Amino acid sequence: MAIIAPVFLLILLALIEFSMMFFATLTMQYAVREGARFAVTGQSSLDATPGQRSAAIVQNMKNNSLGFYDKLGTVISINGTSYATSSSYTNGMFGKAGDTVVLQLDCDWVVATPMLAVFFTNGKYHFKVAATMRNEAFL
Repeated sequence: MAIIAPVFLLILLALIEFSMMFFATLTMQYAVREGARFAVTGQSSLDATPGQRSAAIVQNMKNNSLGFYDKLGTVISINGTSYATSSSYTNGMFGKAGDTVVLQLDCDWVVATPMLAVFFTNGKYHFKVAATMRNEAFL
């Protein structure tokens, strides 16, 4: 028991952590897809604060991420341009009506299981999720 139990517990913890990493990946994919769906409409009536389209889209992604958005140190990239902080968001960053926009989130999951951390660079699981959209005619 003394020999097998620690190995079994490490394997069990590694399995749980892998499950959480993939759950976070799927959750963030859902959040970016929902943010893109919100962005393509261009309906300013849906904005939380009038005139703050970008903030409303990012807030929509946060609302659909089950708290992972802030935990993962997410960086938004739109058409290859990164927006690391909310102060760099602009209303035009999601394009105009008819534009095709690629919305991407870069995320880092800090690996807690020591046995797994050695397999990831700097002990972090880095992943990207993206959604491509074509903006509708804005109303």
